[in-house]
Amino acid sequence: MEEVWRHQEISVRGLMEILNGRASKPRAYTTYMTVMSRLEDKGLLRRRREGKADHYYAVLRREEYRELRAQSEVRELVSEFGDVALAQFAREMNQLDPQRLRELRRIARRSK
Repeated sequence: MEEVWRHQEISVRGLMEILNGRASKPRAYTTYMTVMSRLEDKGLLRRRREGKADHYYAVLRREEYRELRAQSEVRELVSEFGDVALAQFAREMNQLDPQRLRELRRIARRSK
């Protein structure tokens, strides 16, 4: 996703070349194609066909994705651990400096 956000739109081959260029073990084109197709199925990417090449772009901005991902993770933690998770969140909040706590409250009000 980071490379898709960085390039705004990228082909499967373009992504493969970038990621394989820094990988210790290069992966096959079909691996990248499968992953990008699955991200499209999940609604994170959209595909545009140009000739025989598929080009993908992100549906959500990085910030939107991070917020949705955080919501999902917190729900999962609370669902699995209940009050224990909430108590841990409360302990963490109590350790924050007042300025950071005010900023988090502002973000929480905006996200409603």
